[in-house]
Amino acid sequence: MHSGEHGAMMKDAPFDAMFIDGMIVHHAGAVAMAKQALAEAQRPEIKKLAEAIIATQEAEIAQMKQWRAAWYPNLSDTGGMHDVDMGPMSVAAGDAPFDIRFIEAMIPHHEGAIAMAQMALQKSTRPEIRQLAEAIIAAQQAEIEQMKQWRAAWTK
Repeated sequence: MHSGEHGAMMKDAPFDAMFIDGMIVHHAGAVAMAKQALAEAQRPEIKKLAEAIIATQEAEIAQMKQWRAAWYPNLSDTGGMHDVDMGPMSVAAGDAPFDIRFIEAMIPHHEGAIAMAQMALQKSTRPEIRQLAEAIIAAQQAEIEQMKQWRAAWTK
């Protein structure tokens, strides 16, 4: 990528650096909610989903941190991508059972990650970022569909 292209993509920092910084924070929020689910969920399906979210997203965080250090060692934290709604970063208290509140929080959170990943498919020229974005979209769309099915079955 030529230096002029960076300026056209984002004002101050390369798109990929902003994507990495934003997705690390976003994934950390999902991991926090999933850890809360391990402690508070009643249904084994939610606990299993939480374990999968933790395993997948912690691995992706580690990979993104390696890329960030290798590709942008002298660039300070960009603050991430601010034009995408990241959704809840924790499961709020409420009258509904925890498992339903978890689903209600995680669906929009995943939708935010999908929006960020779709932007990466449009703007990133790095094959590594594009591959990660495709994996995020596939995994989180499948998890959203599963959570919607559970919500429909559990709230009848």
